[in-house]
Amino acid sequence: MDTTFTELSLGQPPAGPGAAPDLGPGRPLRVGGATLHAQPGQLSEAERRQLASLALLRLAAIDDGLLTPHDPLPTEGVLSEAAADAIDRWLDTHLQVPEPDAAACRRYHAAHAARHAQGERVQARHILFAVTEGVDVQALRQRAEQALLAVRAAPETFAEQARQLSNCPSAAQGGELGWLEATDCAPEFARELFGQDPSQAHIGVLPRLVHSRFGLHVVEVQAREAGVQPPFEAVQPAVAQALRQQAFATALRQACAVLAARHGVEGADLDAATSPLLQ
Repeated sequence: MDTTFTELSLGQPPAGPGAAPDLGPGRPLRVGGATLHAQPGQLSEAERRQLASLALLRLAAIDDGLLTPHDPLPTEGVLSEAAADAIDRWLDTHLQVPEPDAAACRRYHAAHAARHAQGERVQARHILFAVTEGVDVQALRQRAEQALLAVRAAPETFAEQARQLSNCPSAAQGGELGWLEATDCAPEFARELFGQDPSQAHIGVLPRLVHSRFGLHVVEVQAREAGVQPPFEAVQPAVAQALRQQAFATALRQACAVLAARHGVEGADLDAATSPLLQ
């Protein structure tokens, strides 16, 4: 398999049967009875899922005899080299990812042609709520959500809100970032602004927070310049890779949900599920 676990982030798994776990800030994050983080309230929901999923895949590798039970637990989400290798071997064995055919690639390209446009530009401004060491992530998220609601209700206040709230140097300019291309941004930020399908190519304040390695962003798109869309043949390899990654990510989420039902997870939302992509 070309794609490894560490190259993809885990999104929300499909809903499954059973009661939702207690995600209260005082409840430790545990997998298989082992505590991964004593105060998961300091972590974002995605970080809790990521830590829990790593621990579940490590346990699966141990169950299959690919990793010694004495392998150390991940430290702040960092696996030992042996565990990372064992997890990749476990995934190669247990995840079946179909190879996209030409027809599937053409359908995907027709539905998402804008994602492969070249030279697209966006004029934007933002309000950054920076995630720094020791910050209360839940409280920070609440502040960011309040700011998002405020500027969606009164977009004309965006610049003033940025000056008062943003942790980015652009706050002095009302959050102005100027004209950007995808290569000017962190990849996770660019994914929310560029290559959007027509129904999601917003002008105005984006309806949800944008998450990046720097923190949480309230973003307003002020203008867009469409790029040039190359023919299907020129981007077919990239389209095929996108479909492979999409299928791998779906299978990975579902595998972690199955493992969660087997080993038990507290403090992260990984519902039980079954998957035809699991062998």
